[in-house]
Amino acid sequence: MKYLVILFFLTLSVVAGAQTITTVILVRHAEKGTDDPKDPELSEAGKQRAQHLAQVLKEIKVDAIYSTPYKRTRNTVTPLAEAKGVSVLNYNPSKKEEIDQMLQKFAGGTIVIAGHSNTVPDLANYLTGKTEFHNFDDSDYDNLLVVTVVEKGKNAKVIWLTY
Repeated sequence: MKYLVILFFLTLSVVAGAQTITTVILVRHAEKGTDDPKDPELSEAGKQRAQHLAQVLKEIKVDAIYSTPYKRTRNTVTPLAEAKGVSVLNYNPSKKEEIDQMLQKFAGGTIVIAGHSNTVPDLANYLTGKTEFHNFDDSDYDNLLVVTVVEKGKNAKVIWLTY
């Protein structure tokens, strides 16, 4: 969607300068099915949302895509990964050193991270160094947080979109 691209570049120009800016796009998994209480697949609505995510981010260069090792998170970003020719890599949201490694490895690039109703807000708080974001409601699947990070925990901005 064009609004995302425009907002993305506006954010970059505001924070620009000689500093390295890394963009982290945080997304909660799409609607889940009821087939397995521990590791469900996406529902039909979730599959459509996953396709929509790939469409929304169509014009954005993506350097890496990470997902927790659950079907619902992995399948949310699989259409995007296929469109970008990028593999989906696993991460553990409770291991903040993994997030730090992502920021170092892809400094200046764009990273998409798929998580859960509690891990996405937690990651946004970790990246910004604030506690502004709270767990999403269980029925809330359309949040897309675009975090531009110059210095983790100190100099980061968030654009909160829905898709």
